[in-house]
Amino acid sequence: MFDAVIFDWDGTLGDTREVIVASFQQTLKEIKCSVSDEYISRRIGIGAADTFRDILRSAKRPFDEEIIQRLVARKSAFEIEFANQVKLFPGVTELLDALFGKIKMGLASMNNYSVINCLVKAKGLTRYFDVTVTAESISHSKPNPEIFLKIASLLGAKPCECVVVEDSVFGVKAAWSADMHCVAVTTGVYSASELERERPDLIVRTLEDKRVLAFILQQLT
Repeated sequence: MFDAVIFDWDGTLGDTREVIVASFQQTLKEIKCSVSDEYISRRIGIGAADTFRDILRSAKRPFDEEIIQRLVARKSAFEIEFANQVKLFPGVTELLDALFGKIKMGLASMNNYSVINCLVKAKGLTRYFDVTVTAESISHSKPNPEIFLKIASLLGAKPCECVVVEDSVFGVKAAWSADMHCVAVTTGVYSASELERERPDLIVRTLEDKRVLAFILQQLT
């Protein structure tokens, strides 16, 4: 059995894509900047700050870090406002219940703490996670492994004894860079073939798949 399991939030546990896209679009509308929904969707997982930097660079709009942080705060406020629209993916609560008390659990999100705290509380999941690390606590976004390594350190677990559950190619790359194992789920933006190229240990359609629990608890034969 692994010593710890680290879950991503957006696209993995929480079905947040529409809310994230709407929050970005509302924020961009205020500064009269336009991008497609797909542009935003494909960047879920790298963090709002890096996404806004990419958007403003592409639009050839000048910016500094004060502007970026103001945009991130505005986007986060919209996301909290839309929180009642967020649903958990099938199998999430059942999986967390099955793991609770058997293994250390961490939550790693490139979203902001105010958003994650709001959503995790609203969905009644707070008790499951021993540690939560969000974008404000790290210097480098996924695919850099910093967020996963920080959680492993806080949990007192060796990276090689951790398994990450992710939906994005950025997350799978970060898991491998951290010397961790990885379960990839296709509930996010990325297809099975896109995720497969990053070589996760296991790819599933949903967290209802019994192989996820078996893999984490190392009951696969």
